[in-house]
Amino acid sequence: MHIHFLGAADTVTGSKHLVDTGSHRILLDCGLFQGYKNLRERNWSPLPVPASHIDTVVLSHAHLDHSGYLPALVKQGFRGRVFATPATCDLAEVLLLDSAHLQEEDTRRANLHGDSKHRPAQPLYTVDDARRAVSRLHPLPFGQEVELHPGVTVQFTPAGHLLGAAAVTLRCRGRSLVYSGDLGRDDDLLMPPPQPVHEADVLLIESTYGNRLHPAGDVLEVLGEAIRGALRRGGSVLMPTFAVGRAQALLLALHRLKRAGRIPAQVPVFLDSPMAAEATQLYERHKALLRVPPEDIAHMCEGVTLVTSPQDSEALTQLHYPRIVLSASGMATGGRVLHHLKVMAPHPQHLIVFPGFQVGGSRGAKMIAGATEVKIHGAYVPIKAEVRHIEGFSGHADAQGLMHWLRQLRTPPAHTYVVHGEPEAADALRTRIQDDLGWRVSVPDHQACVAWGGS
Repeated sequence: MHIHFLGAADTVTGSKHLVDTGSHRILLDCGLFQGYKNLRERNWSPLPVPASHIDTVVLSHAHLDHSGYLPALVKQGFRGRVFATPATCDLAEVLLLDSAHLQEEDTRRANLHGDSKHRPAQPLYTVDDARRAVSRLHPLPFGQEVELHPGVTVQFTPAGHLLGAAAVTLRCRGRSLVYSGDLGRDDDLLMPPPQPVHEADVLLIESTYGNRLHPAGDVLEVLGEAIRGALRRGGSVLMPTFAVGRAQALLLALHRLKRAGRIPAQVPVFLDSPMAAEATQLYERHKALLRVPPEDIAHMCEGVTLVTSPQDSEALTQLHYPRIVLSASGMATGGRVLHHLKVMAPHPQHLIVFPGFQVGGSRGAKMIAGATEVKIHGAYVPIKAEVRHIEGFSGHADAQGLMHWLRQLRTPPAHTYVVHGEPEAADALRTRIQDDLGWRVSVPDHQACVAWGGS
């Protein structure tokens, strides 16, 4: 039995871990590479195993760096089933269809304006490919052990982080492999803490925040102070936001800030992301999975204008009065937020808040690092607006939270593999696991193949 690390082994993106039991091949996550160009180009490289030879996919959660390659896998010949929790299935449908739509739109724009070196440019996958991928989703509830193939079972444990997110336990031939997926934090605004897994012969642990702690203090006050500052100088606030998870947390945060009088109740809020609006409805449908009082879920969209059509989105960019705009994508890699950036970034009275992790190489990462200009739609846009990065909204466990989750295992795994982290973060967590817990642990290389429990 082997594990082949096809993504998120030397970086924080493109999560794909192929488990070969000897009789079946099971892919844990099927994510897109995002961020730096050399990483994005991996999306176009053929997998070392033909898609038709993969029997099953198991998704830990719906974020595109964990699910977004699925339509490409189906396009290449995958014909198996894709298992995930019910909420993950619902969110993945929204995310995958939107991802395919954006790729088609970006391709159309590139061909129209000649922005691509490819003639003609082609999308990685189409909306039709995404629909075929969605048709292969099969929901499984938390806590129920289900047979995937003869002698191979899967079980989901709530991981916090995102609606429906799960840690995955595979069992085969009396041995267990646990994959953490992305673990949430104990003090998340929306999600309850991740539940422990007590036994694992082999463990794959994420390390997004493996080398740092979340900032102490009241994140709502930090956000409120930043917003008040922009409004005092007559500016507006733009929040590039992930449409699923982060947008809903920000809506809740703005609702609570207004209710407490910490930002003006009359300042208009716009949610310019049809996908975020659709995802918010799914959060309401699956509200039993949340830690939020039902009344907060019911009221968090009060006074929020949902912007649906492209025409209304364009009109929103032309408004001159102070406002708060939430728009996708969260790392400013595409979507409607780019049109807002082009209008707002050149003016110092405005505020651009990035309330989440920014993958290296993304526009968001460049802006929080102090870039004075970024390229959008083929032209360079000056950055003169105030840019803030508020990490307190992250949905990931920090280094302390990861170690707390690991300590709840009753016995040490035979081997622990640190994945889904930038090199510095992954190695920092590896060192801490080795020094504090005394476990056998390593960081696998991209496309490394190891035996269960091997080195």
